[in-house]
Amino acid sequence: MDLFRTTNGPVRGFRASAEVVAVLGIPYAAPPFGANRFREPLPAPAWTGVRDCTAFGPVAPQSARLPGSPVWSAGDEDILTLNIWTPAPEGGRLPVLVWIHGGAYTFGSSAQPDFDGTALARADLVVVTLNYRLGFEGFGHIPGAEATAYPDNRGLLDQVAALRWVRENIAAFGGDPGNVTVAGQSSGASSVACLMVMDRARGLFHRAIAHSAASPCYTHEIAAATTREIAAAAGCPATVEGLTSVTPHALVAASDQVVDDYRRDPASGSRHYDPSLYAPVLDGGVLPADPLTGMAAGATRGVDLLVCHTTEEYWLLDAVGSSTRVTTDEQLALFTEDFGLPDGLVAGYRAAMPHAPVLDVYLAVFGDLLFGEYSNRLAELHARAGGRAFLSRFDRRRTGPHGAVRAWHCADIPFAFGNLDTDCLAFLIGGAPTPADHGLARRMMRAWADFAATGDPGWPSVDESTAQARIWSTDDNPVDDRAVDDRAAAIRALWAKADFPVLRP
Repeated sequence: MDLFRTTNGPVRGFRASAEVVAVLGIPYAAPPFGANRFREPLPAPAWTGVRDCTAFGPVAPQSARLPGSPVWSAGDEDILTLNIWTPAPEGGRLPVLVWIHGGAYTFGSSAQPDFDGTALARADLVVVTLNYRLGFEGFGHIPGAEATAYPDNRGLLDQVAALRWVRENIAAFGGDPGNVTVAGQSSGASSVACLMVMDRARGLFHRAIAHSAASPCYTHEIAAATTREIAAAAGCPATVEGLTSVTPHALVAASDQVVDDYRRDPASGSRHYDPSLYAPVLDGGVLPADPLTGMAAGATRGVDLLVCHTTEEYWLLDAVGSSTRVTTDEQLALFTEDFGLPDGLVAGYRAAMPHAPVLDVYLAVFGDLLFGEYSNRLAELHARAGGRAFLSRFDRRRTGPHGAVRAWHCADIPFAFGNLDTDCLAFLIGGAPTPADHGLARRMMRAWADFAATGDPGWPSVDESTAQARIWSTDDNPVDDRAVDDRAAAIRALWAKADFPVLRP
């Protein structure tokens, strides 16, 4: 049966494979434009008749053009949609995995080929992916506005609305609303961490998976300063009236201009290296605390947490040209100063990488600063506060047609979803997948499915003092990947004096 009844009306999907039905582009909230722009998401309007849900919905406003993915077009407004892959169209009570895509809170969508849920659904999961507001529409601060009318963190509120929709509707697709895991990568993983400490999300999910969570949250002051820059670039006042008077396209273009200005100015501080303008705002309401603080206080102990990061995160950002290159000792010293890194940290990395060029030292430090060490702390603080946490690292490498392919940012996701054979993902994984690659993908999918079903991915949890990690690799034992210490104690010790989250002005 490919027909399903939701609280808004019936929908029809299609057979994605012999075992799995896909239902794409289901509205979970009303279009967030017109009178609804910059406001909390409202319920999706009901429809009569059967809604054909065989194509992804429009993506959120953005300028990115990602391989194999749709692009945003001005006028696309019905962007708050989700997609479902179910192996139990006749009914059932299967675990549910809800995926939140990454993209620096600025780009990306649920329609990316690596997020196709067909293979993962075959592991007896109901898989849900969703779109949410990005960039200024989703995370821009409206100065002087009443929080109840124009709240911060609208993208997070969209995610909460999607989780509410799942709770109310997923049983019709064979899913168990009492067994929901929320998962994400990069800014999607950081969104997951934020949802864990948000009162509005409490009870909407029961487990969490965070791959390569990115560390920054922003204060009101940082968010307000960014708004002034965006408004100036858009040629409008930094007010509710001024910002609502310009189109989403104009705000996307203004954001791109501000990013370019930072890239061109080496004296512009920490944003010069990777100008991410948007992040969750510590507003004290929607987001009452940064995730690390909330976890340390025990606010999340009732949610099982599975954390993963890659061993060479930042090499991807360098490879695609989105990060400023640091190739001299002078540039590396300025980078250290701009981020306020602890004394001796870079020297410690140099000692651990004695023959590496400056660029590699910089990429290693930056990757751990933004992703690796932050991910470690999420798991450890959650465990110390009484929660159950599991830690893993993705360390699969190979030589591809154009040279070495590293265990870099995003490379783990096609494996976790089981999507290795899509041509547009060849760059991430280094060409056609090998039998060993397919074996690794099966093990990673099994770990996700077991964790979503039972809270146990198949290796020991982190205790209060030890960060034992599963290492995902094709090099060693292909049957049972190694369980070893997360990283050398010397490298971990270098970060002991670093404060997180990194609040970048």
